[in-house]
Amino acid sequence: MELDSKLHGPTQCITVKAARIDAASAIQFKDAIRATTESGPAHVVLDLSEVKFVDSSGLGAIVAVMKHMGPERRLDLAGLTTDVDKVFRLTRMDSIFVIHATAAQARSARVVR
Repeated sequence: MELDSKLHGPTQCITVKAARIDAASAIQFKDAIRATTESGPAHVVLDLSEVKFVDSSGLGAIVAVMKHMGPERRLDLAGLTTDVDKVFRLTRMDSIFVIHATAAQARSARVVR
C-alpha cells in the first residue's frame, strides 16, 4: 500500500495512494499506517481523497489504526469521497472519527476531545 507521509508542524498528514481499502488490502494498509505513525506526533490526519471505495474490512483496518494509536493520540480523517463518506455515515463511524472536508482544514483544526 503506497502512502505519502508529511509532517506539518505538530501534525502528520498521511495520504493513501490507492483507490481501494478492501479485504484484499486491509492488512497491508493497517501494517503500513502503523509503521508510518509509530513514532509520529500526537495528531495524525489520514487523507482519503484518492480512495474511492472502502468495504467493511477497510473500515475495520482504519478503526484498528485509531485504537493502536491509543487515547493520547488523535486520528482525524479528511477528503472523504462521496462513496467513502456514505460508508462512514451508514455505519455511524462519522460519530467516532473527526472528519474534515480537506487535509488542510484537518491540519489547522484545534479539536479537543
